[in-house]
Amino acid sequence: MSLTLDSVMGALRGVRGLPMGMVKDLKITDRNVSLKINLAGANPDVVKEIELRTRQALTNSGASSVDLMIDGKVAATAPKTDAQFNKHSVPGVKHIIAVSSGKGGVGKSTVASNLAIALKKLGHKVGLLDSDVYGPNIPTMMGSLEPPMARQDATRGELILPPEAHGVKIMSMGTLNPGDQPLVWRGPMLHSIVNQFLMKVDWAPLDYLIIDMPPGTGDVQLSLTQLVPVSGAVVVTTPQEVAMQDVRKAIFMFEKVSVPVLGVVENMSYFVCGKCDEKHYIFGENGAEKLAEKFNIPVLAKLPLHPSVREGGDTGVPIAAMLPEGPHAAAFAELGRAVVAAVQKTEAAELEVTGF
Repeated sequence: MSLTLDSVMGALRGVRGLPMGMVKDLKITDRNVSLKINLAGANPDVVKEIELRTRQALTNSGASSVDLMIDGKVAATAPKTDAQFNKHSVPGVKHIIAVSSGKGGVGKSTVASNLAIALKKLGHKVGLLDSDVYGPNIPTMMGSLEPPMARQDATRGELILPPEAHGVKIMSMGTLNPGDQPLVWRGPMLHSIVNQFLMKVDWAPLDYLIIDMPPGTGDVQLSLTQLVPVSGAVVVTTPQEVAMQDVRKAIFMFEKVSVPVLGVVENMSYFVCGKCDEKHYIFGENGAEKLAEKFNIPVLAKLPLHPSVREGGDTGVPIAAMLPEGPHAAAFAELGRAVVAAVQKTEAAELEVTGF
């Protein structure tokens, strides 16, 4: 059995209770693997169990020897990484979910808006933040071009009151800078606006804040993961290899900044012909399965290509709200349930690691 970086990373991702962000200094020499794991503060019994699972997983992947160091004291006193600076919870928000892909044009905004409505229909309090400052589409897709209001808070100063659409609170640069005029901003300004959208908007109370991410793995992604604890990321792809190349980069980015990837959504997965009632895989097949296998993450949903989904986004009434009893809305409802279950699973794993 050959020993590669992919096989070793796949083995580690399969270790129950092991946060990938805690794995450091991974080295592979021939069939020998060395690594460090930071489990500072974890229950000693949990540490021992993770050590056994890790050694077993690496051995099963083909390693002839495993040099494993679990040194909580050294890791706990090490300098902070960029991803650990200035993290503060958003007041009144329980979970932050990033909808990302690394690539434009795969339907992130469509998935984010319909996911937000689906979670609302499941009984949750939901907000939707459009962090794509250069190309904000959420106001159009949600049918809300209303500019936000403001109110004064005794402890937090002036807060922005986000407008609502379809029962979801919304914030976007598209409501502050409407029309076709572009924003020509550098990175520091992006960091500032992301911070304001998180901390100076009156989101509370929310169960889920869905963040529609811009394409790429740049300033906005780094700012988000530096500023607030993100419960998890939902990665969106279409089946073809060109899309998955960028999605793989996005997944590796989330691993580097210690954000759990909840799973993958395959958008535009297939088209059902209205005459022959057959599925046509226009962009290829099984792209999501390939990503799921490589990164040991679940496929959360496979969403069909259909004109009604596009029409919903263009008219400001997403399909989850337009035809709530239809099959396409049902697909997003299933996605909502899958996301809730994935968040709960991630939380349970984190509690197990910390020994609570």
